[in-house]
Amino acid sequence: MDIIKAVQYYTNRIITDTSSMKVLLLDRETTPIISLVSTQTHLLSKEVYLVDRIENRQRDAMRHLKCVCFVRPTDASLQALRDELRSPKYGDYYVYFSNILKKSMVEMLAENDENEVVREVQEFFADFYAVTPCLFHIGLEPSTHPLFAEGHSWNPGALGRTVQGLSAVLLALKRRPNIRYERNSAMAQRLGRELDYLMEHESSLFGSTSGSPTQLVILDRKNDPVTPLLTHWTYHAMLHELIGINNGRIDLSHVPDIRPESKEVMLAQDQDSFFKQSQFLNFGDLGVSVKEFVDSYQSQSQSHHKIESISDMKRFVEAYPEFRKLSGNVSKHVTLIGELSRLVSQRHLLAVSELEQSLACNEQHGTDLRALRALIANPKIQPENKVRCVVLYALRYEQTQGNAVNELKQLLSSNGVDADMVSIIDVMLRYGGARERQSDIFQNENIFSRGKNIFKGLQGTENVYTQHTPALAIMLEDLVRGRQGLHWQERLPNLDPNARPPMLGNENGMFNQDIIVFVVGGVTMEEEMAVAKLNAKFVSQNVRVLLGGTSIHNSRTFMSELSTTFFP
Repeated sequence: MDIIKAVQYYTNRIITDTSSMKVLLLDRETTPIISLVSTQTHLLSKEVYLVDRIENRQRDAMRHLKCVCFVRPTDASLQALRDELRSPKYGDYYVYFSNILKKSMVEMLAENDENEVVREVQEFFADFYAVTPCLFHIGLEPSTHPLFAEGHSWNPGALGRTVQGLSAVLLALKRRPNIRYERNSAMAQRLGRELDYLMEHESSLFGSTSGSPTQLVILDRKNDPVTPLLTHWTYHAMLHELIGINNGRIDLSHVPDIRPESKEVMLAQDQDSFFKQSQFLNFGDLGVSVKEFVDSYQSQSQSHHKIESISDMKRFVEAYPEFRKLSGNVSKHVTLIGELSRLVSQRHLLAVSELEQSLACNEQHGTDLRALRALIANPKIQPENKVRCVVLYALRYEQTQGNAVNELKQLLSSNGVDADMVSIIDVMLRYGGARERQSDIFQNENIFSRGKNIFKGLQGTENVYTQHTPALAIMLEDLVRGRQGLHWQERLPNLDPNARPPMLGNENGMFNQDIIVFVVGGVTMEEEMAVAKLNAKFVSQNVRVLLGGTSIHNSRTFMSELSTTFFP
């Protein structure tokens, strides 16, 4: 269930099914879909002479070239395609859509193909963003596809886009899953029903799917609002939290003294061996790893300078493309890690993170409150980090008698924090407070879980900055090991009430099973790491887990998305 390979398969079909020199036209959404899994060099090797946007009407006419179009079946892209066919700039057109086409769309294309230049129309189901082999997202951004209408209900446009993206994932992987959803989430249930209806309606497509038994588990972010609020200390997660990753691209234009060629860099596992090996390393180990990487580069670069014969020169020329790529990757990661180090120091994130982890993992109200008051009063701490810590406090101690949420809000205001930022505390409680959650994520809602939490704290921890385990990771471990019991069957019912409760395994072991976990409200890089480690742990049992979400959140995007929504 490698989601990168699924999209690469379609990409290679698109650019190789048509022989000879060609132009590739993409739309606003398919451009990042392709760029996440392919490179300009790869496209050139397959005779793609030019890549452009179909919305760009300033392109030169080149009738001697063929044109391959890969677009989403949206009104905007169909209009751009209609305009293109009325006045074609290329000789032949091969049109590929990223999702299911309606009959009316095909008829529209035929009506506008007056010059009879369209040679082929196909559906290739790559209508989602594949980030790593085990992580994808739908790309819902508040500016284009706001998730919520009002409260815990779908914005119709976001629901439609999510159904399209998730169905494309299933078709790309050739799966027709059993659907389970979190019982307390109307949004998860609605998504499951819409997807189930589509699979029934398009049974000719989904009926042909095969492979291992598959579960689609639809979760709701509100049941774990803690994970997106924390500072994470692994490489991939830190890059997204502190700098921001947008479909594999990192904008470094704001970095002091950055070189022009480094103002934007790309991250991709299959093109960057260091990132593939280091994306889950914690910040402490990362420094050692990058030093070894630099030392390796230096030793190779010195050997390349010893060109004393024709054969030496030949070896150098043959190795140069790989050498040049290694040089670029070394420079990129040294720059990225240097910027992370600067931001950690500038924002005093070690102190912030220690308090975050304490609030997320330990029940010690008096100690937490004193530390939080001191943090808010510290002028060196950024306002958004102060607010995040108060949100974590409010979520943990919401039901604690005598909690100081109102006092802390006043303290934030008196220390110059903007009123709109302070208001996110109440928004977060209405979104993911104890009334809305169905899981005891803090283990403090009854006497038994409180005792379990106390003993957990007494055991100590190897690293105070990495104590937290996402609720999703705990759930998956239970499911994969067969520790479902009545609790999980009640919490994650089947969409089809007549379906037999699935059992992944038992006390004696596990058997072949694929699990697709989809989070309404967005996933995090920490949860990606948990899934990757689970896949590695159970690889011999053929248990494969794929993680997806409506978006990939860091703390800033998570709070921003909620701040624009009214939760009654």
